[in-house]
Amino acid sequence: MHTERHETVIIGAGQAGLCAGHHLARQNRQFVILDGGRRIGDNWRSHWDSLRLYSPARYDGLPGMRFPAPGWSFPGKDQVADFLEAYARRFRLPVRTETRVQRVTRDGDGYAVTTADGLLLAENVIVATGTFGRTPYVPGFAARLDPAIRQLHSSEYRNQAQLCDGPVLVVGASHSGADIAYESAGGHATVLCGRDTGQIPFPLESRVMRVLFPLLWLLADHVLTTRTPIGRKLRPEIRTHGGPLLRVRAPDLAAAGVERVTARTTGVQDGRPVLEGGRVLDVANVVWCTGFRQNFDWIDLPVFREDGWPQEEAGIVSGSPGLYFTGLAFQRAFSSMLIGGAGRDAEIVVDHLVARERAALPSTAAQGVAAGR
Repeated sequence: MHTERHETVIIGAGQAGLCAGHHLARQNRQFVILDGGRRIGDNWRSHWDSLRLYSPARYDGLPGMRFPAPGWSFPGKDQVADFLEAYARRFRLPVRTETRVQRVTRDGDGYAVTTADGLLLAENVIVATGTFGRTPYVPGFAARLDPAIRQLHSSEYRNQAQLCDGPVLVVGASHSGADIAYESAGGHATVLCGRDTGQIPFPLESRVMRVLFPLLWLLADHVLTTRTPIGRKLRPEIRTHGGPLLRVRAPDLAAAGVERVTARTTGVQDGRPVLEGGRVLDVANVVWCTGFRQNFDWIDLPVFREDGWPQEEAGIVSGSPGLYFTGLAFQRAFSSMLIGGAGRDAEIVVDHLVARERAALPSTAAQGVAAGR
């Protein structure tokens, strides 16, 4: 097996991984970024076609580069993908695409990163694989639905062309579920079920929100953080439940003809989905907007809690020196989940990494003298 050595291996070339690379490059550190996609940004390209960001372009830049769109526009998912690709190109970040990491293990004082192409040994590993993990969550009873019912997870949904003729049930009523239900209602009778997650008080793209957004960003980036009591209280809720409705709100759903029910989907009867209370829905499609499970089973290190989340503080894993995470939901603040928050989170991680490397220099030099080098 081909083996190579690096000071730092970054896993994931999304906004979090690219920001980490940018900060490492500014401090003249050696690193490589690995990504499983064919192109940088492919994770964004794989979302549903009509997806647009929930934050305006003026808040969507990365360190050293603004988002190339009018400040109060809301970029589409392909624009985001192209921006990430352009960012890596502009700063000449060493990204290897089509290189999926299979395993991370300890190797002496460092780490071994296994890929199909070979082994990378590194002093540091930064895991930047995404906000909510790799594994889509669908309840176990979904397997008992009639095979004629078309089932899609939100990660698989692209547009209405994938849906069969007939009614649609969208399960999960956070912003992704609301967006997809609103779109589905354009050609199908649609039911959106799930608990009420609330909604922003004004339309996302209204003049009122232009006035409020700077305040909301201040709250997201500086108030709702792991350093404040309210931030620490909200963090578990945000990590485990969907957020409030953003672009598509309750009035929009009603105007589109979406039937909104707060009952959960609890099982199957005669091949059909059943809601709390026993209502059976005769539908031709189910779209599961039920989120993702954290799945880091490819990291063979004892650094995870029972719920699957890593034991980290601001992305720093004290129990495994040299291992870092960035891009996690509410890693440092509510803004961690937004593109504009990726830079600050990555900077904290990189500053700690560089300080660790510099602290190791005297002992390394001393060992060299003792060995007669």
